[in-house]
Amino acid sequence: MRAPLCLLLLVAHAVDMLPLNRRKKQVGTGFGGNCTGCVICSEENGCSTCQQRLFLFIRREGIRQYGKCVHDCPPGYFGVRGQEVNRCKKCGATCESCFSQDFCIQCKRRFFLYKGKCLPTCPLGTMAQPSTRECQEECELGPWGSWSPCVHNGKTCGSAWGLETRVREAGRAGQEELATCQVLSESRKCPIQRPCPAERNPGQKKGRRDRRPRKDRRLEGTLDVRPRPPA
Repeated sequence: MRAPLCLLLLVAHAVDMLPLNRRKKQVGTGFGGNCTGCVICSEENGCSTCQQRLFLFIRREGIRQYGKCVHDCPPGYFGVRGQEVNRCKKCGATCESCFSQDFCIQCKRRFFLYKGKCLPTCPLGTMAQPSTRECQEECELGPWGSWSPCVHNGKTCGSAWGLETRVREAGRAGQEELATCQVLSESRKCPIQRPCPAERNPGQKKGRRDRRPRKDRRLEGTLDVRPRPPA
């Protein structure tokens, strides 16, 4: 009785292990080494179906390809959601990163970004920004403004040479272009010959002090020649 019972237990254990072995074979690591987030995954090709909201990223190496489920598509790819599978698709040949196949966010080296396109040179009416590698609209400058008051050491009065300045700002530009437009200005020398209200002429003060003693002396001389009353 013991032998048939042991044989029966071995057969039951083997039947229980079959689904586990199949599952291990289905979700093997593959050369990508990761089947996280996969619904269907094989050792040879990795993921072929991802969980909801994840993107299927197909990586190709030579003639082989391997699927991986990711939350965000890597640089150089953009996500496209579908009814059955969400996929990562490759950007254009000149794009470093993109929103879609026709709209780039950042360009590769030797290309400049202009309205979602990567161009070898900026079009007419635009200028290249080396720091961002973007083509920006050139500023259309307006007329020169009026000259400012002549200033010397922060004052507009006195007797000295000062400087006056005028500015030329952008005439027609959008808000984004206006922020990058350079405001032109120029200055020139100008004479200042206007006395400051708080300053007095020291010569006038000295003359007033000299005149007062002379007036007093004339009064004293007049008093000396008056006749004296009889005793």
